[in-house]
Amino acid sequence: NLQSRPRVSTLDALGKIFEKLGICREADVIKCFMYGISPLMTTNLFIKDLKFGKVSVRVYQPKTPSAGPRRGVVYLHGGVGLFGSIKYLKEKMASPIDTMILNHSEEYGVDPTRIIICGDSSGGTLTAAVCQTLVNRRDLPKVRAQIMFYPFLQGLDFNLPSYQQNGSVPFLLKERSVTLGMQYLNKDVSLVKDVLDGCHVPEDLKQKFRKWLSPDNIPMEFKIRGYKPHASASYSEELHILAKPAFETIFSPLLAEDAIISEDAIICQLPETFILTCEYDVVRDDGLLYKKRLEDNGVPVTWYHIEDGFHGVLFLTDTGYFSFPCGRRAMKIVLNFIKGL
Repeated sequence: NLQSRPRVSTLDALGKIFEKLGICREADVIKCFMYGISPLMTTNLFIKDLKFGKVSVRVYQPKTPSAGPRRGVVYLHGGVGLFGSIKYLKEKMASPIDTMILNHSEEYGVDPTRIIICGDSSGGTLTAAVCQTLVNRRDLPKVRAQIMFYPFLQGLDFNLPSYQQNGSVPFLLKERSVTLGMQYLNKDVSLVKDVLDGCHVPEDLKQKFRKWLSPDNIPMEFKIRGYKPHASASYSEELHILAKPAFETIFSPLLAEDAIISEDAIICQLPETFILTCEYDVVRDDGLLYKKRLEDNGVPVTWYHIEDGFHGVLFLTDTGYFSFPCGRRAMKIVLNFIKGL
């Protein structure tokens, strides 16, 4: 049910107007909206804001006693470093599944064999990148599962079917997705148009990554809504040099090699995975492509697709005026998956 989407579109338009007038950035309007919604009120959790090393964290601990060590969830919120909050999804997840959300497991009675890495949007990017990094870490417990909500997973092809079909759907417009990425990488946003056209990708890399990024790997039912193959753009070596950070796996985990120097395969050793995608979302196909790649490498994948969902829909659950039933349904699926781990 997308009956509330006109309200979202109004917010989106307001942000663009304010930015053009020089009042504030479009991202600041969205940030104000996000922080202005009261988080879910809960009385059955201990909540502490702490520092783990130099990292600010919020620890959620159920007040109810546990017969043994609990599962732990490390949640990485989205927002590309420009907005996003630790207030919402964590509280919705922590209480009903008797889960603590933290990364210092033994200090808080967490079973180190049941630690889950989870994130939404750019937090899903980091979830994939962190799990890839931890594959060959022998000094740390193996991650039990990774959970990604509508993740951004590659910075090469912004003309996949989902980018073409949903480029004007709030909150993550096609141009905005690249603009936010460029700002995150501290690059000149005036280059956005050329990046959207693919001018930053040389032909040899297009061929190298085609096996993972090809629209041929996307099921036909996701291409019938107005998709047309994109014509190759003129390559710019200067732009490629400037955009090189976008090819690193911490930004584009879908591009990770199947093996590293030590010849230990990365992808096939990744933990059990949950991927949530939304039909009306520019990064939908990133999730679909990663799902296929994991499955091809024997990784168990649970996939849930919200046919009437859009980017950020899980954020807008139980928030009164802005509330989407499809988000509530998806949250129940996620909680059931976690309970089964």
